[in-house]
Amino acid sequence: MTINWHDKAAAVQADGRAFINGERVWAKSGQQFENLSPIDGRKLGMVARCDGTDVDAAVAAARAAFEDRRWAGKSPAQRKRVLIKFADLMQKYGQELALLETLDMGKPIKYSQTVDVGGAANCIRWYGEAIDKIYDEIAPTPANSLALITREPVGVVAAIVPWNYPMLMASWKIAPALAAGNSVILKPSEKSPLTALRLAEIALEAGIPPGVFNVLPGYGAEAGSALALHMDVDCIGFTGSTRVGKQIMQMAGQSNLKRAWTELGGKSANIVCADCPDLDAAVESAIGSIFFNQGESCNAPSRLFVEASIKERFMEKALAMVPAFEPGDPLDENTIMGAIVDATQLKTVLGYIESGHADGAKLLAGGKQARTGTGGFYIEPTLFDQVDSSMTIAREEIFGPVLSVLSFSDVREAVRQANATSYGLHAAVWTSDMSKAIQTARALRAGTVHVNQYDSDDITVPFGGYKQSGNGRDKSLHAFDKYTELKTTWIQIG
Repeated sequence: MTINWHDKAAAVQADGRAFINGERVWAKSGQQFENLSPIDGRKLGMVARCDGTDVDAAVAAARAAFEDRRWAGKSPAQRKRVLIKFADLMQKYGQELALLETLDMGKPIKYSQTVDVGGAANCIRWYGEAIDKIYDEIAPTPANSLALITREPVGVVAAIVPWNYPMLMASWKIAPALAAGNSVILKPSEKSPLTALRLAEIALEAGIPPGVFNVLPGYGAEAGSALALHMDVDCIGFTGSTRVGKQIMQMAGQSNLKRAWTELGGKSANIVCADCPDLDAAVESAIGSIFFNQGESCNAPSRLFVEASIKERFMEKALAMVPAFEPGDPLDENTIMGAIVDATQLKTVLGYIESGHADGAKLLAGGKQARTGTGGFYIEPTLFDQVDSSMTIAREEIFGPVLSVLSFSDVREAVRQANATSYGLHAAVWTSDMSKAIQTARALRAGTVHVNQYDSDDITVPFGGYKQSGNGRDKSLHAFDKYTELKTTWIQIG
């Protein structure tokens, strides 16, 4: 049955109150801010503008919950059952969550249902399933002693997540943190707070005790900074810009030396060699990956390196694909590219497009604001050719649907240029020569290197980067390293 998403959207009554100690509450200051949809500028509601006072209340609730062990004291099998129920309820309320995500952030409802709700629920379920299958260790000490190496929850975890994948990024952090027995305070972006707030209610319904999972909407400079500086927060996980990530780490050091894990920006390189095994697949991947989620992905392959001998054929195929990504109504299930998150980001992306013009890049497609009569924020899929690595559009993260194309004659030169950036999140190489593929993958300084594909993903593999793309790894069993302490217990037995 076809869903009329516009009718559902008209009936939405967004609750913007914070969630502290199991209850919905307004900010203690009474301050609020408007929540506007990027689809058409409509007002979705008012949101609590939390600050340091609210952070104190949430941290106190989280600390009390941790110290009385209402969650940490449960066995891994008990936490597993609750987290699996949490995931099941997320899918039960999947249409509601998907609609809130699309209204709040502007992404197509098609992907909010499959990628965001589906991926977030799978993440919660996976960590729930994993936690009772992780074993501690016994060290190979001399016979007269026994040394136990055990994992313990770190305590109170603050998670600050971005607006581009609000629910998915939240799940990558809260799932392992909760599974390990921590208390969590989630600070969503002020641009997209609604699904995070709804998740807190769903978690409570699933059986996560009050105080264990709290959500504080608000601005980064107020609620986010207060969390990073708080003396009773033991760990902070942050996904966002490199600029803010640096500030988070500084604040962690200024306060109590809390663990600070950052997953930051990217300027990922996609290298297509002349011996690419499937040119059509390489084109489809390059275009589909950069325009997916309106280009608002930290791992978007925004720098495309194409070997000179195949570039003309490649670009002909690429340009033929671009019109399919013209932005449409995000509430139409046929739309595959939606709205930019807000007016500020729209202005930022258009500014980068102007920079490309000024630096001498050749605009082959797009470059303008779209759907201007809707009241929303849309940009045409944009493709620049004749880009060189000195240009701003080839150096800085744009976070929008803008692709920069560069050419090369020697793959070693492509690798050199690919690595000549402060980022190191993702990269890719397309070649039929497996020796070249392996050597290139080894040479690329990135946390994930794709070979003959781009953007393949699974909860079982870590996500994170090198250099100024951050020091954290989300997903996989490695995420437990961020949210647990290792304890050694020595026992004299002889």
